[in-house]
Amino acid sequence: MLDKRSGLALVTGGAGFIGCNLAAHYLSRGWSVRVFDNLSRPGTEKNLSWLKSIAEGRLEVAIADVREYGELRRAACDADVIFHMASQVGVTTSVIDPRFDFEVNALGTLNMLEAARESGRLPAVVFASTNKVYGSMAKAEVELAEGGYRYRDLPMGVSEEWPLDFHSPYGCSKGAADQYVRDYARIYGLPTVVFRQSCIYGPHQLGNEDQGWVCHFAISALRGLPITLFGDGYQVRDVLYVDDLVAAYDLAVANLGSTGGKVYNLGGGLANAISLRTLLRMLREEVGRPLEVSFDDWRPGDQRVYISDGRRARAELGWEPLVGARRGIALLLDWLRGNWSPLAKVETREELAVR
Repeated sequence: MLDKRSGLALVTGGAGFIGCNLAAHYLSRGWSVRVFDNLSRPGTEKNLSWLKSIAEGRLEVAIADVREYGELRRAACDADVIFHMASQVGVTTSVIDPRFDFEVNALGTLNMLEAARESGRLPAVVFASTNKVYGSMAKAEVELAEGGYRYRDLPMGVSEEWPLDFHSPYGCSKGAADQYVRDYARIYGLPTVVFRQSCIYGPHQLGNEDQGWVCHFAISALRGLPITLFGDGYQVRDVLYVDDLVAAYDLAVANLGSTGGKVYNLGGGLANAISLRTLLRMLREEVGRPLEVSFDDWRPGDQRVYISDGRRARAELGWEPLVGARRGIALLLDWLRGNWSPLAKVETREELAVR
């Protein structure tokens, strides 16, 4: 078991949405945190400025890319735990540029694992995988009922035993990374934990139509911008508020004796399964005005429904999502109203790199 009261946490992609929430949590627990990020995604510089404002001198920053093995090895050399959040996150982007997608997601993860192994410290490694490793789940019987798709024969959702079926370059690159992380526990004894995540949302996220759709819809609703639904809008996802995700990570690190080498499907579960159309209705009610909505073709590998079976996480981590979808969306909107501005002044890359 890793002592939760102190240590050094390396967070790759630590200025991104999940990464900065995770970094903030460990800073609040008294840990030192090293953020490793190339700051390529919009909003990362602002997130990093926020982390610096709350760090009390316990934040280090490495502005670098996970494809740069030497930089990653230096960053990992003394870490007690590594949270690997850095990723190319868009399915559409992966279709347009599969080589870039592979280099960031698959090679970047291998670089991280090798950096962990060669440190000689056997640090814990927690990896943010995705439900996309299950592909389109064509063999799962799906039916349309009560305003959204549902599984006909999976009443509790998708378990970790469902066959892998990578679909889209993004699914392939994340799937390869997922399996590498698992195997480094078997072959090299690294205490690794893989979370196959559903739709995560919350503060410090700047979603777009290719990734982070809950936040993207929320921003569009607040700004009165048109929203495009790919498919028919009855797709269902079990959305998960980021604080609940961070709590699961924390429990995994605290209980490595039982979680090391394991894979967990992690999402909001049946209680937080909503369709795209349901989300739009919630947003209309929250912002108090109609939304302009149009439709476009289905995207490659898009699942009609995905709901995580959280029984393994519940049994082995003692974890349950605590923030319901309606409350979480209201919290996100409140944060966006007070913080979101694409023109906000932030520090330069050089200023952010000063330790």
